[in-house]
Amino acid sequence: MIYASHSMHYVLFLNTTVHEEMDFEFLGNRPGKPVSLQTNVFTNGLGGREQKFSLWFDPGADFHYYKLLWNDHQVVFFVDDTPIRVYKNNIIRGVGYPNHTLQVIASFWDGSSWATDGGKTKVNFSNAPFHVNFQDFNIDGCISIPNSPNKDCGSQKYWWNTQKYWQLNPQQLKSLEDVRKKYMNYDYCIDKSRYPTPRPECSEK
Repeated sequence: MIYASHSMHYVLFLNTTVHEEMDFEFLGNRPGKPVSLQTNVFTNGLGGREQKFSLWFDPGADFHYYKLLWNDHQVVFFVDDTPIRVYKNNIIRGVGYPNHTLQVIASFWDGSSWATDGGKTKVNFSNAPFHVNFQDFNIDGCISIPNSPNKDCGSQKYWWNTQKYWQLNPQQLKSLEDVRKKYMNYDYCIDKSRYPTPRPECSEK
């Protein structure tokens, strides 16, 4: 349950040697206004792949699941059981894809200069300390030992690598389309001011 969501990295999957991340970022707002959930993907040091959503619930009112499915075929961002974003593995087309050992980090950071109400509302640090509670936290993953990578991590003995998870099923695809149509309010793929030439991964939606 998020009690203070001014700006927060929540379940940040990060490699600190080769900069790769898969982010859930909660962007605070004025009281009574929807909290935005921003996702981002960094590969080989390159980020700028933000997609932002207005959540259809108050994330501070109850617990919700924020999940990532990551295998050799796709990264899927879920809110509860609803997919909100898919990032496909298109290395064959020269598109970066997270493929290094990652760690899980949760952190607060002050993004109020731009994130909170478009930068109009600043963090009031007199309200500190800020708190966040986690419940039912779980990781299914392939263990990687430093300097001895587990070359078996792509094996189908792990449930997330089985063919069922190589792509979304028809029901999930419909849910993804509905959420993105109703709630997505920023997509780097269509931001021509930042990217006059869209990133190569944007040609496959």
